[in-house]
Amino acid sequence: MKFFAAQKSGSLLSENQESLTPGHTAKGNRRKGRELALQALYQIAITGDASAGAVDLFLQHFEGGPQPKEFARRLVSGVVSQTAELDKIIAECTENWKLPRLAKVDLEIIRIAAYELLFCPDIPANVSLDEAIEIAKRFGSAESATFINGVLDHVARAKISKP
Repeated sequence: MKFFAAQKSGSLLSENQESLTPGHTAKGNRRKGRELALQALYQIAITGDASAGAVDLFLQHFEGGPQPKEFARRLVSGVVSQTAELDKIIAECTENWKLPRLAKVDLEIIRIAAYELLFCPDIPANVSLDEAIEIAKRFGSAESATFINGVLDHVARAKISKP
């Protein structure tokens, strides 16, 4: 199954990137954390078990250092606790699409990015958008990145227009 396939990406550090752990940059740790969060949220969507124990058990079985796993926990916890609010906003931003019709992977990517946009002021909006699009290219269908970009653009504009 493509979703859980482990992929390795070789990346070289630029002069201004600081390595946090051997072979990992801050950006790489956050990307890995988002990918782990996506996979954990997908598992939650399939099994219905959103307990901290289930998430911890999941994270024990996947590669990643402590920083990506902690970021994944933060995202999973936030998305799970804010699902109703996120889904309400996402539903308003998806024209002619009902949430149950969306691909589960696409919906979880949108939820993660929407959570970052709405509840994580420490994460720049452009980073959340760019990361969601890149993760969609890797885990979604051929059309996922374009679709997700459009939905998240609406979410970002809705956030800006609210007082």
